[in-house]
Amino acid sequence: MRDPKPKEWQSKDLTKNKVADYKAFNFVDGEGVRCSLYLSGCLFACEGCYNKVAQSFNYGYEYTEALENQIIADLSQPYVQGLTLLGGEPFLNTEVALKIVNRMRAEFGNTKDIWSWTGYTWDEMMLETEDKLALLNKIDILVDGRFELSKKDLTLQFRGSSNQRIIDVQKSLAENRVILWGKMIEGN
Repeated sequence: MRDPKPKEWQSKDLTKNKVADYKAFNFVDGEGVRCSLYLSGCLFACEGCYNKVAQSFNYGYEYTEALENQIIADLSQPYVQGLTLLGGEPFLNTEVALKIVNRMRAEFGNTKDIWSWTGYTWDEMMLETEDKLALLNKIDILVDGRFELSKKDLTLQFRGSSNQRIIDVQKSLAENRVILWGKMIEGN
């Protein structure tokens, strides 16, 4: 597992604007029915990563306007609660992530939510680049922290290891401290 210094990993230098996968209408990547965009590329290299193939910035296919239009069409279904950004590492692919997030907010306002997973901890994110903070500011729920194999627990709600947290981003930004998601199951 790798630990970056603040602003060491720059999305603009790393991203190839590729998508590892897109899954519409799933139930596992956050609360409710979700559309999940798996972005290619991650430098954290966590031992036991569940999506190791997506660590390569060259894996997958190019993010296109056609894919973006499909995601928006899928999100428009009334039973879809929102969008989830995963990876790879979404915060090392901010150009793609911000494109879809900005379009989603333009089309749906705050009627649909945005979840994201990241290897960065909240405290690390607070010291990061403007593009990463811009993306963070548009997200509702963030699952933070690197996956730690020694803390793996498959019974946890929306997390793979016990060090990871489910954070209410907007409340945390407003109060300038980490506020956990209100629907987090205690002990889970």
